[in-house]
Amino acid sequence: MELVNSENVLDLLFSYDPWWQTGILQQEFNKPMKRFAYYEAMKALGHQDIRRAVILCGARRTGKTTIMYQVIAELLKQGVSPKRILFLSFDHPLLKLCSIEKVIEIYRNNITTEDDVYCFFDEIQYAEDWNSWLKILYDRNPQMHIMATGSASPILTDKFTESGMGRWTMIHVPTLSFYEYCELTGIDAPILPSDLKPTQMYLRPLQEQTEIFNKLAVLQVPFIRYLQVGGFPELALSSDDLYAQRVLREDIVDKALKRDLPSVYGIRNISDIEKIFLYLCYTSSNIINIQTLTKELDGVTRGTVEKYIIYLESANLIYVSPLVMLGSKQILKAQNKIYIADAAMRNAVLMRDDITNDPEELGIIAETAVYKHIRAFYYGATAQVGYYRGGKKDSEIDIVVKSTRFPPIMIEVKYRDQAKIAETDAIVTMSEQIYPNLVITKRANDFGECSYGDKKIYRIPAPAFLYMLGFVENQNSRK
Repeated sequence: MELVNSENVLDLLFSYDPWWQTGILQQEFNKPMKRFAYYEAMKALGHQDIRRAVILCGARRTGKTTIMYQVIAELLKQGVSPKRILFLSFDHPLLKLCSIEKVIEIYRNNITTEDDVYCFFDEIQYAEDWNSWLKILYDRNPQMHIMATGSASPILTDKFTESGMGRWTMIHVPTLSFYEYCELTGIDAPILPSDLKPTQMYLRPLQEQTEIFNKLAVLQVPFIRYLQVGGFPELALSSDDLYAQRVLREDIVDKALKRDLPSVYGIRNISDIEKIFLYLCYTSSNIINIQTLTKELDGVTRGTVEKYIIYLESANLIYVSPLVMLGSKQILKAQNKIYIADAAMRNAVLMRDDITNDPEELGIIAETAVYKHIRAFYYGATAQVGYYRGGKKDSEIDIVVKSTRFPPIMIEVKYRDQAKIAETDAIVTMSEQIYPNLVITKRANDFGECSYGDKKIYRIPAPAFLYMLGFVENQNSRK
């Protein structure tokens, strides 16, 4: 019996594309909240002058497929003929045996012969030789619009370099920002100025600063839950936080480690990558010494550790934060900091159900959340986001954003009741200009300017800072 035949593929396509018969997208697939990545995808897909295929990359359950469904709903709303819209997921066993060419051929022969069609390919990395076929589809079908999702971004990036240059655009879909979490869970949104700039709060009159932070003080309690359950949309809406953690551990982390990465990279010894990820969970937000890690994990070679860290980053399970140089001094061999991609992943893997009474844990995951937000905010802005370590006392700055377009932004995360900064701390000593130098604090009333001689820092509570970043991102996406 031939599994991959027109009848079987057509049956599958009709199940994936019910709008061919109903003319509408099922309501449960069309989520009302639209994220920043949705607007970016719509702009890229519908650009009048520059044609590009769009690839959404990100971890499992971050909402990549939802964004595609939202785009499909918008196209149907705009009057695009339902049969001109094709959606399929190459995660399906049958389609793993079938080339993109074969699927398109069956679609063309049985559903529509029109050239102006929209093709949505979910989990594209499972399709054999997908990059070559996307290139062929793009080049031979100038009226075809293509959007795809993938969970292994470096693989996608490598293929992008090989054959996608000038043909497709990569859009990263991180876990929910704190702003998006508040919007999704129905937390009343404080009304903020439309010209808000989180790194330049010091430019506003003191009274206005106070009013803004007083409004944002209501976010203190939701922020703690956000740190515990994380930014995965389905889990954020769950009323059972313990079950949400279990799902996160089993359905997101375990499947990425035991299924996605072995499938994509051909990993045979799954236990090694599990051990490395567990080690990184315990040491998240710290500088990682590869030699020390190798000794801790007896039997795992240095080459394997380095390779698997790249794989974990590719699966969007971790962020690698590089050393950013301030000044002229150069370091030939710099070690990286590692952050788990979403703070709640660490909680789930380490099975820490309640971290509210553990100041050290709260500090680690708060720094993780700040790094994730900064990394997402400056994504695509040709800015380097990392950390600094050096100076006379070899002190550290948690997060540094360096770009040729603006002075370095230095951020220290002090998520604790008494967030003390000394004159000898690097956030002060490395300042070459008055601003921007930020200290992210815990208490809602711990904000404002502090002077250290001729240098200054600006203190912002973590919930307020992260909410403002998301607010600005949301404002920009709608322009």
